[in-house]
Amino acid sequence: MKKLKNESELVKEALRVGAIYAQKRKVAQFEPTDSAKQKIEYLYRLLVHDKLIQPLVKGEESEPSMKRKLALWISRQLPENHPLLK
Repeated sequence: MKKLKNESELVKEALRVGAIYAQKRKVAQFEPTDSAKQKIEYLYRLLVHDKLIQPLVKGEESEPSMKRKLALWISRQLPENHPLLK
Protein backbone atom coordinates (compact mmCIF):
# COMPACT_ATOMS: atom_id res chain seq x y z
CA MET A 1 0.00 0.00 0.00
CA LYS A 2 1.70 3.16 -1.24
CA LYS A 3 1.50 6.18 1.03
CA LEU A 4 -0.48 9.10 -0.34
CA LYS A 5 1.22 12.40 -0.99
CA ASN A 6 0.50 14.74 1.97
CA GLU A 7 -1.31 11.90 3.77
CA SER A 8 -0.78 13.29 7.29
CA GLU A 9 -2.09 16.72 6.24
CA LEU A 10 -5.05 15.08 4.50
CA VAL A 11 -5.86 13.16 7.70
CA LYS A 12 -5.76 16.41 9.71
CA GLU A 13 -8.12 18.03 7.20
CA ALA A 14 -10.39 14.96 7.31
CA LEU A 15 -10.56 15.22 11.11
CA ARG A 16 -11.40 18.94 10.88
CA VAL A 17 -14.12 18.43 8.25
CA GLY A 18 -15.33 15.25 9.96
CA ALA A 19 -15.76 17.06 13.27
CA ILE A 20 -17.98 19.62 11.55
CA TYR A 21 -19.92 16.81 9.84
CA ALA A 22 -20.47 14.98 13.15
CA GLN A 23 -21.63 18.20 14.83
CA LYS A 24 -24.09 19.00 12.05
CA ARG A 25 -25.49 15.47 12.30
CA LYS A 26 -25.73 16.03 16.07
CA VAL A 27 -24.04 12.71 16.83
CA ALA A 28 -20.79 13.90 18.42
CA GLN A 29 -18.64 16.82 19.40
CA PHE A 30 -14.91 16.28 19.61
CA GLU A 31 -13.28 17.66 22.74
CA PRO A 32 -9.72 18.98 22.90
CA THR A 33 -8.91 16.18 25.34
CA ASP A 34 -9.91 13.46 22.82
CA SER A 35 -6.91 11.66 21.41
CA ALA A 36 -6.25 11.63 17.68
CA LYS A 37 -6.67 7.85 17.72
CA GLN A 38 -10.18 8.19 19.22
CA LYS A 39 -11.16 10.84 16.68
CA ILE A 40 -9.85 8.77 13.77
CA GLU A 41 -11.69 5.64 14.88
CA TYR A 42 -14.95 7.47 15.62
CA LEU A 43 -14.92 9.38 12.34
CA TYR A 44 -14.06 6.23 10.37
CA ARG A 45 -16.96 4.33 11.97
CA LEU A 46 -19.36 7.25 11.42
CA LEU A 47 -18.49 7.49 7.72
CA VAL A 48 -18.84 3.72 7.31
CA HIS A 49 -22.21 3.83 9.11
CA ASP A 50 -23.40 6.64 6.81
CA LYS A 51 -22.10 4.66 3.81
CA LEU A 52 -19.75 7.45 2.75
CA ILE A 53 -16.71 5.15 2.72
CA GLN A 54 -16.23 1.43 2.17
CA PRO A 55 -15.50 -0.50 5.39
CA LEU A 56 -12.20 -2.25 5.91
CA VAL A 57 -12.12 -6.03 6.03
CA LYS A 58 -12.74 -7.42 9.53
CA GLY A 59 -9.44 -7.91 11.32
CA GLU A 60 -7.67 -5.26 9.21
CA GLU A 61 -9.12 -2.28 11.09
CA SER A 62 -5.82 -0.77 12.20
CA GLU A 63 -5.12 2.90 12.83
CA PRO A 64 -2.93 3.30 9.71
CA SER A 65 -5.64 1.71 7.55
CA MET A 66 -8.32 4.00 9.02
CA LYS A 67 -6.07 7.03 8.45
CA ARG A 68 -5.62 6.03 4.82
CA LYS A 69 -9.38 5.63 4.34
CA LEU A 70 -9.96 9.09 5.84
CA ALA A 71 -7.23 10.61 3.65
CA LEU A 72 -8.78 9.04 0.55
CA TRP A 73 -12.24 10.25 1.58
CA ILE A 74 -11.16 13.86 2.08
CA SER A 75 -9.06 13.86 -1.09
CA ARG A 76 -12.27 13.14 -3.03
CA GLN A 77 -14.12 15.95 -1.23
CA LEU A 78 -11.55 18.66 -1.94
CA PRO A 79 -11.58 20.70 -5.16
CA GLU A 80 -9.08 19.61 -7.85
CA ASN A 81 -6.82 22.63 -7.36
CA HIS A 82 -6.54 22.32 -3.55
CA PRO A 83 -2.92 22.62 -2.31
CA LEU A 84 -3.08 19.31 -0.43
CA LEU A 85 -3.72 17.43 -3.66
CA LYS A 86 -0.59 18.75 -5.42
